Amino acid sequence: MAGELWARLRPVEGPTHPSRWAGAIYREPWAGGRCGRAAGARLAAPVSRCCPPAAAALLRGLVGSAFLCLARNMSLCGGPAACAAGPSGSPAARLRAQWLRLPDVPGAEPQRANELLLLPPSPTPAGEGPGPGQPPPQPQHHVVYFPGDVQNYHDVMSSHPENFQWEHWSFENVATMLAHRFPNSFIWVVKCSRMHLHKFSCYDNFVASNMFGAPEHSTDYGAFKHLRALLVNAFRVSQNILLSQKTTYGVHKDAKITACKSQSALTSNGCPVAEKERNGEISDNCTLSFGTPTITGAASFTLVGFSKGCVVLNQLLYELKEAKKDKNTDAFIKNIKAIYWLDGGHSGGSSTWVTHPAVLKEFAQTGIAVHAHVTPYQVFDTMRSWIGREHEKFVETLEEFGVQVNDELHFADEIPSLDNHFRVHEVF
Repeated sequence: MAGELWARLRPVEGPTHPSRWAGAIYREPWAGGRCGRAAGARLAAPVSRCCPPAAAALLRGLVGSAFLCLARNMSLCGGPAACAAGPSGSPAARLRAQWLRLPDVPGAEPQRANELLLLPPSPTPAGEGPGPGQPPPQPQHHVVYFPGDVQNYHDVMSSHPENFQWEHWSFENVATMLAHRFPNSFIWVVKCSRMHLHKFSCYDNFVASNMFGAPEHSTDYGAFKHLRALLVNAFRVSQNILLSQKTTYGVHKDAKITACKSQSALTSNGCPVAEKERNGEISDNCTLSFGTPTITGAASFTLVGFSKGCVVLNQLLYELKEAKKDKNTDAFIKNIKAIYWLDGGHSGGSSTWVTHPAVLKEFAQTGIAVHAHVTPYQVFDTMRSWIGREHEKFVETLEEFGVQVNDELHFADEIPSLDNHFRVHEVF
């Protein structure tokens, strides 16, 4: 997506282009899916020949104002209320969407904090639990989603002069899509800690990143430790807030919660202070109890990365061997059941997919289910041909280690487009 919409262009003069350096790698994100892409999946012509920068600038000058004015008064799903309802826009979906914003949840270190959006599952009506002789309910399942560039809260995207055209893929909408894809799951959207130019997602708390969010992977950055602590603290804060509403999930949509009202319940490493909490015990009078990430079998997790968000998943793989040496982190890793890479990409010139055999061998030994969903937008891009090669090596290497990778190419017969890049959310 935005930060991944890059090609080698000649320096462009003008105040709207921050890149004037020789051989600069830059392409305006909102133009990438329209005129910056090759006309066919394997088209070899340079992107700049399809739509020269000067021509694109002229077209924007002629029609941009009228288009923006019109688009601001439209919604891709019928207006904010309908967008809040998710793709269906049905009354049931609107009732279903009870989001909870958690600003500045601390992670493993005080200076590392991330905002999260929580969409709990629909509550089970009283008396509809498992009856006599029926198997007990499965441990709580949590889906943790890492968005890509441009993605933000719906109100932020809809008011942005460029990003509004992608508001259908806002945090709230994608959370609703994931809730349909993973029924009865808690959906957690992890917001990046920094957004360069309001477009480029930078996951500095999980991986060392440059100005535009391209990663510099290492084996000891602390991504696993931060994610574990972030979830432990988010569980505690969410549970306290939801309980304070005196109803299991009766939380006002988009409720903004004061960050960590009770700091005594949290520590810098994400571990609750009380002995009961350290042992994963929850008071019997709680109407909402989250499983404990660091107790094996107490909860299960699915990690999903989209586009730039895949850099977090890749960093976790690089850290896996060292992270397993910590008892709590190892227990958390054992609770991860599946990882989904959705059309991964970033602005760097390599390392879009993990290809190191030693790293992938360690990953293969975990038994975590691997899903790779890609579109021609990334893997057929002739200007970034390494993405397709790395994706193939990622899949082939894991298969050599005995992993059955669910590898799917979507929209293979369609022209590569930014629209289909986003639409991978709907088909994976």
